[in-house]
Amino acid sequence: MKNAVILLFILIGNICCSSAQVAYYVAPYGNDKNNGDIDAPFLSIEKAKDRAHEAKGEIAIYLREGEYRLDKPLIFTQEDCKDNTHVTLCSYPGEKAVISGGVVLSPDWHPYRGAIMKTAIKPAIPIDMLIAGGNIRHMARYPDFDPKAIRFNGTSADATSAERVKSWKNPAGGYLHAMHVSDWGDFHYRITGKDQNGDLLLEGGWQNNRQSGLHHGNRMVENIFEELDSPGEWFYDSSESILYYYPLPDEDINDLKFEVPQLKHLIEFRGTEQDPVKNITVKGIEFTLTARTFMEEYEPLLRSDWTIYRGGAILFEGTENCNLQECYLHNLGGNAVFFSDYNRNSTISGSHFTRIGASAICFVGNPEAVRSPSFEYNRFVPLAQIEREQGPKSNDYPAHCTVYDNLIHDIGLYEKQISGVELSMCRSVTISHNSIYDTPRAGINISEGTWGGHIIEYNDVFNTVKETGDHGSFNSWGRDRFWHPDRGVMDSIVSREPSLILADAFATTIIRNNRFRCDRGWDIDLDDGSSNYHIYNNLCLNGGIKLREGFYRVVENNILINNTFHPHVWFKNSGDIFVRNIVMSPYQPIGIHYWGTETDYNIFTDSLSYKSARRNNTDKNSIVCYVDFQDTGKGNYRISNDSENLFRLGFQNFDTDRFGVVSPHLKSLAQTPPMSLPVTKLGHAETEIVEWQGWHIKNLETLGERSATGMDSESGVYVVTSVSFDSPLRDFLRANDVILKLGDEPVNSLNDLFEAIKKINSETNHEMIIFRNQRQNIVVLPANTIKAITR
Repeated sequence: MKNAVILLFILIGNICCSSAQVAYYVAPYGNDKNNGDIDAPFLSIEKAKDRAHEAKGEIAIYLREGEYRLDKPLIFTQEDCKDNTHVTLCSYPGEKAVISGGVVLSPDWHPYRGAIMKTAIKPAIPIDMLIAGGNIRHMARYPDFDPKAIRFNGTSADATSAERVKSWKNPAGGYLHAMHVSDWGDFHYRITGKDQNGDLLLEGGWQNNRQSGLHHGNRMVENIFEELDSPGEWFYDSSESILYYYPLPDEDINDLKFEVPQLKHLIEFRGTEQDPVKNITVKGIEFTLTARTFMEEYEPLLRSDWTIYRGGAILFEGTENCNLQECYLHNLGGNAVFFSDYNRNSTISGSHFTRIGASAICFVGNPEAVRSPSFEYNRFVPLAQIEREQGPKSNDYPAHCTVYDNLIHDIGLYEKQISGVELSMCRSVTISHNSIYDTPRAGINISEGTWGGHIIEYNDVFNTVKETGDHGSFNSWGRDRFWHPDRGVMDSIVSREPSLILADAFATTIIRNNRFRCDRGWDIDLDDGSSNYHIYNNLCLNGGIKLREGFYRVVENNILINNTFHPHVWFKNSGDIFVRNIVMSPYQPIGIHYWGTETDYNIFTDSLSYKSARRNNTDKNSIVCYVDFQDTGKGNYRISNDSENLFRLGFQNFDTDRFGVVSPHLKSLAQTPPMSLPVTKLGHAETEIVEWQGWHIKNLETLGERSATGMDSESGVYVVTSVSFDSPLRDFLRANDVILKLGDEPVNSLNDLFEAIKKINSETNHEMIIFRNQRQNIVVLPANTIKAITR
């Protein structure tokens, strides 16, 4: 029924565009003195929008092929949407319209020094991003940009060393970017100069809500003139309005189009609950070139780890039944789409998001709608002052909105505390059939329990948490009214007034029928306080499921490939249920004295894991059983029909091939995750699997393993899965890798690997050759990592 409603919204949008009663046309060659028909188009979208005020019914504004460069955002208000009127802004059929927030430079290049060129910029404009030939170029930076580096494409402890800072004549206007000390997101600072001791003067650091300090080693500086030393880098001297550029090899800069974003927003829907913007659809348009926003004003998202800039290339505020369909959003400096405060029944569908500076899609309500809010991890409202009434104080938040059939990848270019889809202070948002991958943090994030009721289904989420730590492909927090940073106080609160537990998360959030894979964290991570979830029919390919302290979570009928259940510090009367799940390694409890309402009727693929569970006095009715998946190499993890023991226990098959985007165009572009070969498929009982440096590894020795990895021979060490997220090798290995060489020593077996470790010099960096994604890859292990694995 829910999918039928989603499709109905999309069909209505298509019909509105194709059968408009009134049509206006805009073209780059038009004139605003024209009448706006197909033979006499307007020049500006603003003119067509104003003319549409005179019409009623179905209205289409067609943009003919070409670029539309805005000098200010296009704003829709309630005046643009009369009753019984639907307005569609779209590309003309078969043509591509581009709405850009950037300007084209007209450089006059002259040699500066060596290969570096320079040009005056007239008139003077701010330059914080530079696009050359459609590709983002990187500011002069240290360390130099490295596409293979884990964080910020290259970090170094000496980025702000006294020696390096001393070499900078005038670093004012530069930036320091640093990871959180625990890799929980990032911080950004503008350099304002040096003090009398030669130390950097900084402003910023408000981009993270866990103020625990900066990571010593994971930091990078940019926009420093003295660091202009690599091809593809640039520096803008704003005081003299001179742009310096170091061309790439064989690049003809006189042939390149150089563009600079100037706007933070391209389209804004500006309404209120009392006067909403209604029934406007934006369809089939390319949006590009907005400015970076990490130094703008940020606000905390209650007690989550996030702070956020309330804005994006497309801003929805005070909308009803407004839609973004089949659009292409790329090369954006901040958030792509942002739903702020009151929004109802609005939809993002069929769109492609890539090369986004921050998050792709955010839903964030007004904190004034929250009862008894707190705004930082260690802050709280005293129990006597907490409001007892359930739910929000007002309607000033997004609800009943939909994110359907979107391709989201390569996001968080500049900011790392981001997500493919972010939910905070909102209710009943459906996230369905999206493909989300290559993100520095979670693919889907829920910042707190206010106010639940979300449906997260049929998504394909993988290659997440690539630059951060202690997180999952899906992540949530639940530091709601009942939650307290002192566990003893919190225990007292929930025992004394259990009704407070669901005062905010009063509607159940459903996570079902998704495929998750996280190689640097958990596939599903319900962190501090996350409560009132029903999690079922999910295929977890690598990281398992974690439930930290919270209440009323039902986890059932999930498949946890080569991993397990991770319960952490549960409450005495949590009401949690973990039943009828396929589990492939021992539970990993931390601080567990109580095991919820029920942990039972699960299917273990080995007796050791089952026996470990029984020692916890759980799983009395669970079984040990060989699980016969139908065709894992092709992503089919359905259980064979003859697996009677599983079905008798109550496990139910579910489709494992309906994840991700559904529209043919997006499906042709979308990637899919590596398919893990289950431990049950690795061979006979005598197959040796050992734990090494936080990973399960074994000899590559079966046809199935060759198929899973793409290897053409049975040699090397096969990496099955991670078992510890603080492994010294977590930045270098992934499940399904094959280790072929360490240092100078070939690795054909486990014995070869352990002998190579004995011979290696732990004082220097060494290369490790691994087979990944159908080819050999060279990974450089730094000396500190070599020391860790040779101890």
